[in-house]
Amino acid sequence: MNIALIAHDRKKELMVQFCIAYCGILAKHELCATSTTGKLISEATGLNVHTYLHSAQGCQQIDARIAYNEIDLVLFFCDADRENGFDEVNKMARLCDQRQIPFASNVATAEMLILGLSRGDLDWRDIVNPKK
Repeated sequence: MNIALIAHDRKKELMVQFCIAYCGILAKHELCATSTTGKLISEATGLNVHTYLHSAQGCQQIDARIAYNEIDLVLFFCDADRENGFDEVNKMARLCDQRQIPFASNVATAEMLILGLSRGDLDWRDIVNPKK
């Protein structure tokens, strides 16, 4: 499965810790992330992470992959205390809803999705949206 990993600045360390904890599961999948987040994850875990541009531009690139149904799971750790910047989160969540792509905006939901992924609960993505 193709998994997108994004985190606001104040949530990057949480994303790294999450990826360390679930490295064994994530290693079985294709990972992509925005520039800084991907670099931090890769350095901390050794996972191969395809990186896109920094910040909003990277989110736009991931949005495009979501729009073409090339992403199967999105983990976007949002900083709820951030006054602005939720346009990118809302847009990505809406795109995921339109294409039936599981989306987590916090670590609690992300953990449920990752554990479900390891059990095979998301295998329907391969049936509904077969990869070429």
